Amino acid sequence: MSETENKNLSETLFVKHKQAKETSELTRYMPTNRVLLDEMREKDNHSWYRNLHRLQWTWQGIDPIEMEEVLARIAGSKHSRTHDQWLDTVMGYHSGNWTYEWTKLGMRHQKRANELQGEAVADELFNASLCFSIAGYPHLKNDNLAQQAQLLANKAYHEATKKTRFIVKRLEVPFKGKKVTAHLHLTSTEKPQPVVIVSAGLDSLQSDMWRLFRDYLAPKGIAMLTVDMPSIGYSSHWTLTEDTSCIHQAVLDEVPSIPWVDHYRVGLIGFRFGGNALVRLSFMEQSKIKACVALGAPIHDVLSSPEKLKKMSKMYLDLLATRIGKEVVDIGSLSAQMRAWSLKAQGILGSRKTKVPILALSLEGDPVSPHSDNQLVALFSDYGKAKKISSKTITQGYEQALDLAIKWLEDELMR
Repeated sequence: MSETENKNLSETLFVKHKQAKETSELTRYMPTNRVLLDEMREKDNHSWYRNLHRLQWTWQGIDPIEMEEVLARIAGSKHSRTHDQWLDTVMGYHSGNWTYEWTKLGMRHQKRANELQGEAVADELFNASLCFSIAGYPHLKNDNLAQQAQLLANKAYHEATKKTRFIVKRLEVPFKGKKVTAHLHLTSTEKPQPVVIVSAGLDSLQSDMWRLFRDYLAPKGIAMLTVDMPSIGYSSHWTLTEDTSCIHQAVLDEVPSIPWVDHYRVGLIGFRFGGNALVRLSFMEQSKIKACVALGAPIHDVLSSPEKLKKMSKMYLDLLATRIGKEVVDIGSLSAQMRAWSLKAQGILGSRKTKVPILALSLEGDPVSPHSDNQLVALFSDYGKAKKISSKTITQGYEQALDLAIKWLEDELMR
């Protein structure tokens, strides 16, 4: 795709949405919640509406220097904001706006791709796709700018898959009258490979997982099958219900009919809410799964405590509301409803153990995934293990968690 075509595509995509409503104001709350929301904003000592996943984005492939440049441009913008205390609430699609600045960085990577050769072209395009995905973050349902950014992310990913030495196949799995789109990443098609089904949280797309395959799974000869959580990305037709693993279950059922993978060697990796879904799946489909890893997954604690949920950021509440399809939110009833998502409240963690060995990991001090949640998971899994990664080395914490995760999966899948 030429640079001019790219520029034209982005201009046509965004032109209708120059005056789109700014992300932090998209979710409607009951008038009775106003006081609570104002209190939350005042108490919130963060300068951003969005939770900044600096470590995660760096690990996924964003250059930390480029990231800080983008954040500085957003922070330094003179344009008007919806909320002055939140730097990333610049209204309108122009400089300083979150989607605008990240899209611009994505285009810089696309431009670089045109000047390179070989695998470097694919790497730049995968990077562009990641920037476009972050441009749409946190991917709220009715965020027009985010939807356009997602189209760019998907397009760049598709371009990248044609340029890489690896093999990426797009799969369409039938589910409830529609189709789930998943992507299978392989190092070769000569003989069936062990496969790991990967799912991220409620605020990132399956296309964000490229580096996990390239740097961690591919060197071990393990295939990666990515699936979006219900309510986001390619799975946005379905709202999120307490049956968080329903889409992954449909994909798992399809695995035996995929010729390039060994369906006797299936592992799972779930990040954040994806961890909740894949731990759940490890109880529902014990005979089909060899091992599971959950990283930073909300399992019980935060879901069953309305007080803790109310302490979450406004972005997190907006995110939960949009995923379960709430038009107008009442914070009290939302936090009561979230109890149904607790795997303990569902009775999954509490009766019988699963034969699937589960490694439950989180970084020390994680409010969404306390060590008690992971211990609970380990307790109800044969050979299960809970591990707390010390946050003294938080940058290495991410790498350390993944090294542990891959080692765990390799040991179980290769035996």
